[in-house]
Amino acid sequence: MNTPFVAIIMGSDSDLPLVENTIKVLKSFEIKVEVRVASAHRTPDVVANYVTEAEKRGCQVFICAAGLAAHLAGAVAARTVRPVIGIPVDGGPLNGVDALYSTVMMPGGIPVATVAVGKAGAKNAAYLAAQIMAVADPKLYERVIADRQKAALEVQAKDAALQEKLSKA
Repeated sequence: MNTPFVAIIMGSDSDLPLVENTIKVLKSFEIKVEVRVASAHRTPDVVANYVTEAEKRGCQVFICAAGLAAHLAGAVAARTVRPVIGIPVDGGPLNGVDALYSTVMMPGGIPVATVAVGKAGAKNAAYLAAQIMAVADPKLYERVIADRQKAALEVQAKDAALQEKLSKA
């Protein structure tokens, strides 16, 4: 049996600093990750072949990061029924708004889950992929729950510190 993994496809190697946020979160959940550079426009056959091959090897979720025209997630979604998550890359003359529209505006029947533009979206793509995979993996589910609880405790600790500081002012 193949080990389940998440495939991350970037439209350009310049997207790597953003995608490193995605990789870090996935690895914190002990999720296997593959990362590739492929273009929906410049290497469409490479994208199509990779999606088919990755599915055969156990890919459960595809995450696509692209800017500007940002057709990568849609090109991947057209080739698979696995969940596809699009990260609109911030940049270009419209600061990622064009990528957001290109990623989110998919025709009915070919869904792409689209997260926020930029760094928050890169992290949320990983969290969403983990939650999708956790539906069928009880151990991963527990890691996701623990992470959510840890985040809540961190916020509560920050509030307590703020209240302490304000009480002394």
